[in-house]
Amino acid sequence: MRTLPASIPSPDPAWASFTLGPVTIHTYALCIIAGIIAAVLITGRRLDRRGVDKGVVIDIALWAVPLGIVAARFYHVFTHLGDYFSPGANLWNVFAIWDGGNAIYGALIGGGLGAWIACRRAGLRFTAFADALAPALLVAQAIGRLGNWFNQELFGLPTTVPWGLEISPDAAMFPDTLPAGTLFHPLFLYEMIWNLLGAAVIVLLERRLTLGWGRSLGIYFLWYGIGRAGLEAIRIDPTSNAPLGIPINVWTSIAVATLGILILIVQTLRHREPEPSPYLPGREPMLPTTAELAIEEERVVPRQDQRSQE
Repeated sequence: MRTLPASIPSPDPAWASFTLGPVTIHTYALCIIAGIIAAVLITGRRLDRRGVDKGVVIDIALWAVPLGIVAARFYHVFTHLGDYFSPGANLWNVFAIWDGGNAIYGALIGGGLGAWIACRRAGLRFTAFADALAPALLVAQAIGRLGNWFNQELFGLPTTVPWGLEISPDAAMFPDTLPAGTLFHPLFLYEMIWNLLGAAVIVLLERRLTLGWGRSLGIYFLWYGIGRAGLEAIRIDPTSNAPLGIPINVWTSIAVATLGILILIVQTLRHREPEPSPYLPGREPMLPTTAELAIEEERVVPRQDQRSQE
């Protein structure tokens, strides 16, 4: 009989990147790109069901993605100052996003700002877009976490559970005080599962309840904040700032979960009616007039009559 594996292996470090001619392609970046593509496709389909042109989500992504990437990197750098500004550190590493270190909370800030700007330009309600994005964002984050696996990062405390994660002792994040062969909690996998469950919960609640007005986004914040706070509490990340002995990402996660609760309470009190058009008042797409429809009908009907005579 075959025995179940006693641990989860990490990919060979050679899988972290490969070259195509003079270009080096990092697997971490491919995972991020795959997550972005999934989020765009899912959000576009959800908006399409509300009568929004699928192309609008592309326009929004062109604003949200670049700002999200930049803010994600700077959030990580400012919460790990010792890695980048200590004596002997290479300042160019601040821009080395392919090595990992792109914080989701920074991406939410930058991407949210970019999405708000793009929604205003497109005449779309930001709450309508945010609600369409909420489950898609969790799916994208789940896909992106595979990049942490390839980079052998984002793991938790030592463990003896059968699904313990193997980390090479040569990996940058491997603790110097632990012996080779130590297994760790696979936080990347825990978060993937938590995120996919959260996406399913949001979709289920949308079918059972009257949401809208940003309440799906509120559920996202609450769900992700709670899960991330728990995972960060067992994460090995000695370089992260820890006010009062609590990692900064735990504080941020608590704030995000609290924001989700506030959104749900405030928007429920303000808007008990279903959200109307996903477009801002006066910015709805121009519909064809009755005269234009009549002209189009005259063009189509003769063609059909001609075909029937043939």
